[in-house]
Amino acid sequence: MSNHHDPCNDSGFEIPGWGCHRPHKTPALVPRLERGSYISGFVDGEGCFCVSFHPSRRHRFGWEVRPSFSVSQNADRAQLLHILKEVWICGSIRPDRSDKTVKFEVRCVNDLVHKVLPHFEAFPLLSSKQADVARFSLICHLMFEGKHLEREGFEQIVMTAMEMNPSGRRKYFAGEILALAAIR
Repeated sequence: MSNHHDPCNDSGFEIPGWGCHRPHKTPALVPRLERGSYISGFVDGEGCFCVSFHPSRRHRFGWEVRPSFSVSQNADRAQLLHILKEVWICGSIRPDRSDKTVKFEVRCVNDLVHKVLPHFEAFPLLSSKQADVARFSLICHLMFEGKHLEREGFEQIVMTAMEMNPSGRRKYFAGEILALAAIR
């Protein structure tokens, strides 16, 4: 342990090379990271990039494609969710009845393409979840370009979405989505 006192670190440990911008008041050793990296780290653990499909008579191929980025947190620790909403100037915060948390969610394709995804290009995730971010980005960009309204683009979106979140549960699988789409 060093005798050097770092005003940004009240834990008593020196963190070489970690400069900081303001002091923190936590007893744990928490180095001050730049905000973008902090957000990406938080999302790496608590975030979800998801594309769901819902049957719809009003959509061209019989399915509505719904990309969604979300982050959940217990209500008593939801401050970062409000910061995300303020930083990106989009999304909504709502209670999630399924697990009694609070959820920040962005579903607007324009906001996903222009506000959320550029953050993760600048500050990529460090886990294997980054592969889902890349697939999610492809899907959002295809939708932004209107490719989901063309059969080939729709099929590419379906197949790419099925590669995402392999441990998650699916209500509909590629075969049934594409079978209904082929009828239309």
